[in-house]
Amino acid sequence: MASPTIESILHEKRLFTPPESFVQHAAIKHIDQYQALADRAARDPAQFWAELAAQELHWFKPWDTVLNWQPPFAKWFEGGKINISYNCLDRHLTTARRNKAALIWEGEPGDSRTLTYAQLHREVCQVANVLKQFGIKKGDRVGIYMPMVPEAAIAMLACARIGAPHTVIFGGFSAEALKDRLLDAEAKLVITADGGFRKDKTIPLKAAVDDALANDGVPSVENVLVVQRTKADVTMVPNRDHWWHELQATASPHCPAEEMDAEDLLFILYTSGTTGKPKGVVHTTGGYNLYTHMTFKWAFDIKETDVYWCTADVGWITGHSYIVYGPLSNGATSLMYEGVPRPSNPGCFWDVIEKYGVNIFYTAPTAIRAFIKMGDELPKARDLSSLRLLGTVGEPINPEAWMWYHRVVGGERCPIIDTWWQTETGGFMLTPLPGAIPTKPGSATVPFPGILADVVDLDGNPVAANEGGYLVIKHPWPSMMRTVYGNDERYRRTYWEHIPPKDGQYLYFAGDGARKDEDGYFWVMGRVDDVISVSGHRLGTMEIESALVSHPAVAEAAVVGRKDEIKGEDIFAFVTLEGQYTPSDTLKDELKQHVVKEIGIIARPGEIRFADALPKTRSGKIIRRFLRNLASGEAVAGDASTMEDQSVLDMLREG
Repeated sequence: MASPTIESILHEKRLFTPPESFVQHAAIKHIDQYQALADRAARDPAQFWAELAAQELHWFKPWDTVLNWQPPFAKWFEGGKINISYNCLDRHLTTARRNKAALIWEGEPGDSRTLTYAQLHREVCQVANVLKQFGIKKGDRVGIYMPMVPEAAIAMLACARIGAPHTVIFGGFSAEALKDRLLDAEAKLVITADGGFRKDKTIPLKAAVDDALANDGVPSVENVLVVQRTKADVTMVPNRDHWWHELQATASPHCPAEEMDAEDLLFILYTSGTTGKPKGVVHTTGGYNLYTHMTFKWAFDIKETDVYWCTADVGWITGHSYIVYGPLSNGATSLMYEGVPRPSNPGCFWDVIEKYGVNIFYTAPTAIRAFIKMGDELPKARDLSSLRLLGTVGEPINPEAWMWYHRVVGGERCPIIDTWWQTETGGFMLTPLPGAIPTKPGSATVPFPGILADVVDLDGNPVAANEGGYLVIKHPWPSMMRTVYGNDERYRRTYWEHIPPKDGQYLYFAGDGARKDEDGYFWVMGRVDDVISVSGHRLGTMEIESALVSHPAVAEAAVVGRKDEIKGEDIFAFVTLEGQYTPSDTLKDELKQHVVKEIGIIARPGEIRFADALPKTRSGKIIRRFLRNLASGEAVAGDASTMEDQSVLDMLREG
């Protein structure tokens, strides 16, 4: 792949300094404090992380070696004994947090539940003992296929408590996708529910598990533990299927936490590639615990009285790191919500913020753009004054969506942390610390202290300011993935061989294109395979999409490349419109000219196709590989099981 040189970029000049009212109470109050942390970490990363590990976490036994780096394989805190379930629960029980809300849960139909740290500890211990009854022991893999209910977090913590690595499989995956993941992980037990509620529908989870396991489809699975959520009529296979509530009721509430080596496997989380079978991303215990703890603490500037809400699903890395492990390790109150905006209640997110007095709100740019399309009236009809900090996750956010979020949701008083990271990184890599770092709409700003990030060319050389390149990490960090489960070679090939070592320094290649501006701020342009070469000019799809969305008619845009005999590639844009606008050739021409005005003639889309919706995963990410198929007139290829609404593809085919 050729080095992306962005010759024409969006020049975002707006700068937002942290409000003085926020800075007064922030843990890290000034950019000089951030810089001192970052400089200390850069001088001696191992010592930096070792000091934090000793200060912030409970260890049964100290480590022997801070970092064992045999590129590209890292081991952190080798020989140290730790348990992440203990750090999330037990150590809070001897403090005032014992009776503090750990999880607040709101169900889609309106039912709710709050679990204090003491109550959550009790239920985790009970379920851990249920797992032991099934013969689950340290090292046995457990599949979790659940709706967004407290039992999902309880199951994760129970597995971690006894040293059984979990693989959480998003409840929207098909039976076939579920089967593939359970097979790869060689899961011994599956935890599921009779069903779940989503968008005014009941999702039949237990039926999907039955299909996946039919005809000995996953021979390693011996038992299935079923949560009763929807009270749907389900088939319970004798000697295999068991009701969660029946076994939990008789289980002991006492279960000592297993002393785990810091490098013991904590979980496998599968992330889809554009081709090939899903990659089982391996995360281990000690480094992941430390890094999610510190990123949550500093990036969200967490206070003891905060109600924090991340809108992700626990089936994704965001749910692992920033609904369960990061917040609970810090003794925070983490809110879980089963629902999403839907026809019966498009304003449900604002209802939840108002009901629980949410202080920190962390959601995806896709959701923000959907909120914009719904109109300002819904959020303005609710009391959102409790909010003090906003965050975004999942993909780069275009500046106009950032501004709407800042103005309408944050009331122009809430800093926004735009976080860039991946399943593979375990936690935030780029993010402002909200009391210290001025923000720019659309930029993830600067690396988290201890992260040595850069933008380089294909030979590993740093590129000039505002020149596009490849986003890389130049030194190992505690929560980095350790390998692809069962496939070290795939790990090496996917992440470490695209860009050669520079001066003996191995470079982790994230797969994203980026640029750094004159202030050293990072602008993530999206996946490298989403960089389009038009007549030799490399253009980031994110920047073209941002230009389109800055037009008042456009609610959302996705841009892909299409082969062109003259230009090499041409720009093909899929656009959804705001409600008061209708598709027309005149509007197409206007949008093309708008992109020219914003970026330049080289970025003018060759074709624009209007659509009512774009194909997205259930976590809200646009599936661009399908759009590339459609733009090229090819049959849509690849697994569509992650799609939220498969009818969208049919509508797009019809033009």
